Amino acid sequence: MTAMTTPENAAKEAAARDLCATLRKAGFRALFAGGCVRDLLMGVPPKDYDIATNALPEQVMALFPRNAPVGAAFGVVLVIRPEGLFEVATFRSDGPYLDGRRPAAVTFCAEEEDAARRDFTINAMFLDPERDELIDFIGGREDLARRLVRAVGDPVARFREDRLRLLRAVRFAAKTGFSLDPATHAAVKAEAASLHSGASVERVREELVKMLTEGRAGTALTLLDETGLLGVVLPEIQAMKGVEQPPEFHPEGDVFAHTRLMLDFLPAGCTATLAMGALLHDVGKPLTQTFEDRIRFNLHDKAGAHIAREVTQRLRFSNQESARILWLVEEHMRVAAIPKMREGKRRLFVTEPGFDELLELCRLDCLSSHRDLEGITWVERYLASLPPDMPRPPRLFNGNDLLALGYTPGPQFTAILNSVEEAQLEGAVSTREEAAAFVRQHWPSA
Repeated sequence: MTAMTTPENAAKEAAARDLCATLRKAGFRALFAGGCVRDLLMGVPPKDYDIATNALPEQVMALFPRNAPVGAAFGVVLVIRPEGLFEVATFRSDGPYLDGRRPAAVTFCAEEEDAARRDFTINAMFLDPERDELIDFIGGREDLARRLVRAVGDPVARFREDRLRLLRAVRFAAKTGFSLDPATHAAVKAEAASLHSGASVERVREELVKMLTEGRAGTALTLLDETGLLGVVLPEIQAMKGVEQPPEFHPEGDVFAHTRLMLDFLPAGCTATLAMGALLHDVGKPLTQTFEDRIRFNLHDKAGAHIAREVTQRLRFSNQESARILWLVEEHMRVAAIPKMREGKRRLFVTEPGFDELLELCRLDCLSSHRDLEGITWVERYLASLPPDMPRPPRLFNGNDLLALGYTPGPQFTAILNSVEEAQLEGAVSTREEAAAFVRQHWPSA
């Protein structure tokens, strides 16, 4: 059983097989488990190889001295190899889940019981790498053939054990292009409101990012909406539904339909910041909609950046990621104005860190609405005309220089320094003395 692979993935699979062989030589059962088996059956190169065994954690650690016993109490040991980290887990059944996140205790058991505790049937299969033999106790292969995501056993019980499985059900269905089993779909909908009672914010964020960056993000958004999870996790996105747009610019429909279509265009493997920027770029429209000569959304980019800050803080994105996402949301309307900008302002803008992501976001925005890419093409031609890897020259002036000239610190400092840098890029000033004269001329009373 093999999948199309890369040299890196082939090395990782070989290392996983070697780990299993070492366990077998020591007298233990050793099987590939979970997602890697699913991916191999689908012809997809697995990103990771998890191994299930009847060896106890201390026996695994004795066999593989380079290890990290991150979950030894739950039977999980990370084995460290040059090819990467490999999770080696003892076959187990779970005790009661008291917090909606993890079992209070585990009992080591046979592999059939281990399969019964897993989340979805397509993730509950084993593969004997020595015999290349599939071991399927709960119908996972049949569900793969039926293109179905089905919870193992009682779906309500599975979701109450670990609330994050609600999001994982949506993610797996979207990622694979499968349907949710009707009983599983109904259970997700019934349990959606309880998501935050057990799942940590960080784990929720990780699932959302995976949904948006693994491909078929528009499908994921649709499923989140259909199952009631969208209003629980991202009420700001649900608020886009029914917010009509001018049809001459947005023939695709309301703001939600536009965003969903834009997510459809997101490529698998895109950055988390681009994905979140696409999701949130029009989040300010529900608050700014007006009906004048036509439907308008004046300053929705500014309102959207404020909302995006609230969302990224709530989901606990890093400060760096949050800053980039906010910048994408706030600046996405400026790209259309680039051809009419003065050269200095234009040069400053296109050399901002992350401009490549911003341009891609705007390209997807156009494709998801009027489909006119003329402005994007103009910017691409302009970028191609610039010297390759053109450095942004050091500023001639900084805040200390303004203080030395007698200017009082305040918000105007940024405007003054940006204006000096624009003049520098346009060749209007080239020395510190000329920069000082430029400042005195344009801000004589600052």
